[in-house]
Amino acid sequence: MDGEHAEMVRLLWGPHPRPARGPRPTLDLPRIARAGIEIADAEGLADVSMQRVAERLGVTKMALYRYVPGKAQLVALMVEAAIGPCPAPAPGHPPGGWREQLDSWARQLLALFLQHSWVLAATVGPRVQGPGELSWLERAVSALDGTGLTGAERMDAAVLLVGHVRGITQQAHASGGPAGNPEAQLGSILGDLIRSHGESYPALTAAFASAVESDGQDQAWEFGLQRILDGLAALIDRRAASPRP
Repeated sequence: MDGEHAEMVRLLWGPHPRPARGPRPTLDLPRIARAGIEIADAEGLADVSMQRVAERLGVTKMALYRYVPGKAQLVALMVEAAIGPCPAPAPGHPPGGWREQLDSWARQLLALFLQHSWVLAATVGPRVQGPGELSWLERAVSALDGTGLTGAERMDAAVLLVGHVRGITQQAHASGGPAGNPEAQLGSILGDLIRSHGESYPALTAAFASAVESDGQDQAWEFGLQRILDGLAALIDRRAASPRP
């Protein structure tokens, strides 16, 4: 592990020694992360900088560098704090079967990404993940224990669900945030095009008419989530019928 990755691991996983030099510490990593999150939630990730966070905390940028080496590490701390540990099932409420667990897990993750849409841009590509973020993956993979799926397949199932959550979040963000309705906006644009050029796209025209008649019941989030879970159920049933040697 190179020095940069080792430093990221230390920041995210600890231990966190108090700075040895300078005046008595007035900051800590959670407070720094919260300040960055407040800026990102209000203005976007591009507006987060060491200077902006320092100003929000009422300290100099050099004082901030005593805790966080740079923006990359700052964003990693923000992601870990924003995502946090995966919520445990409520006391007295058993988690249910694998499908119920993954359904609940995906909805919780969607709510989190809609609240902190900047996390999308901050979680692209290979990177060091913190304990809270890994707890989400642990919960999804463990939900599929005993299903007959291999470890690789359980990991892939979690990645597939995350991809669906990310796609829906990106659409919502592009349409103006959680309050936006990207499907309604797309439907309006598509409706105009079909009214003008529908004769060239008969299958699409028929499908669009059916969607309008059903009042958009098969919305992308719910439809996609249930089809992913249906696919996993089919694979699990197939494995049960023909177990591997």
